[in-house]
Amino acid sequence: MKIAMIGTGYVGLVSGVCFSDFGHDVTCVDKNPDKISMLERGEVPIFEPGLDTLMAKNVEAGRLSFTTDLEQAITGAEAVFIAVGTPTRRGDGHADLTYVMAAAEEIARAAKGYVVIVTKSTVPVGTNRAVKKTVKKANPALDFDVASNPEFLREGAALDDFMKPDRVVVGVQSDRAADVMAEIYRPLYLRDFPIVTTDLESAEMIKYAANAFLATKITFINEIAALCERTGADVKHVSHGMGLDGRIGNKFLHAGPGYGGSCFPKDTKALARIGQDHGLPMQITEKVINVNEEMKRRMIDKLLDLCDGSFNGKIIAVLGVTFKPNTDDMRDAPALTIIPALVGGGARVRVTDPQGKREGEALLPGVVWQEDPYKCANNADLVVLLTEWNEFRALDLKRLARKMSTPRMADLRNIYSVKDAKRAGFVAYDSIGRAPFRQPSLRPE
Repeated sequence: MKIAMIGTGYVGLVSGVCFSDFGHDVTCVDKNPDKISMLERGEVPIFEPGLDTLMAKNVEAGRLSFTTDLEQAITGAEAVFIAVGTPTRRGDGHADLTYVMAAAEEIARAAKGYVVIVTKSTVPVGTNRAVKKTVKKANPALDFDVASNPEFLREGAALDDFMKPDRVVVGVQSDRAADVMAEIYRPLYLRDFPIVTTDLESAEMIKYAANAFLATKITFINEIAALCERTGADVKHVSHGMGLDGRIGNKFLHAGPGYGGSCFPKDTKALARIGQDHGLPMQITEKVINVNEEMKRRMIDKLLDLCDGSFNGKIIAVLGVTFKPNTDDMRDAPALTIIPALVGGGARVRVTDPQGKREGEALLPGVVWQEDPYKCANNADLVVLLTEWNEFRALDLKRLARKMSTPRMADLRNIYSVKDAKRAGFVAYDSIGRAPFRQPSLRPE
């Protein structure tokens, strides 16, 4: 089957590469000629483990190509996927559908025969019907259907998520469109992965509801963690005990500095706005958004306490700036709230991250980038573990402590323990939802 993928961002590129690996003939389209040239050279503009190898394999096999020419890409295509950005619109929290509707118009003008126009981008309920109207207006004679096919890709594990999904969600209005979508996903159907075929609105809502629920789960355990700190409980034990309940499960019950990334912040805001527009406020989701922001600010207070009430003049080493490991994505990362507060408070901030520098240099002015955690911690007054990269999970804590002027650690991902910190020679250690450790002589009067 011939497929065109409009947009070579995270969702579009991963989806296009994986569809080509299913055996489909895929052309990825982007208006940015520099990005297309980069892809044609075999260079991947995002960091996603394994994507470069899979892309090269399918380009070599002749199933995957890249172009700026949309008309060329969709000629003969049975399905055209819209995988463009839907950022939060400034001022009102809505998803900005400008790029989606522009792509729909361009497809309408370029398409010649029957085609299924599939929205892969995350869009509010009702968007696919609006896409249909836009296409009809631009080309009343076009024979087409629309379909909703939201993505559920975790950055850092996107290939596995695409190839071994929990489910594939497809929203359609006709059997003809359903047949096309079934053929596209036939390799997954043959391996018994669930394909949920439903109406357009339900497919759109599934995406928002799923992400809002996961964001709620993260925020809930972060609130419990704060209470654990006040009561003497250990959030790692609490989350483990909760997660063993089959009705709850252990995923997304890891306390930390708040969620970030390309999906949860944007999608919770959009869902809240959809509720407001329909006169039914999403009160839980709205509270989740507010509490998540409070959690990030609470981390600043935790670091301030470890610095004896002032960042001024302190050397602070931050390990990890991306919103999660195995990605270079900085969107809504806790680092974007925490690090500016350190710099603004007069700290001399050093940072290290295996993939974060490409985006982070522009987003985090006033910091010094280092190659590894030990150089980053040299003569530091505090080390902050902010992203749980594998590189930071097995640090030589004794070596790290010896490098520091005052060995103090804020472990905002609960990778280590008070016992680990004491044994390594740290004089202060704090984490999330667990009792802190601080030598009595270091406690301020």
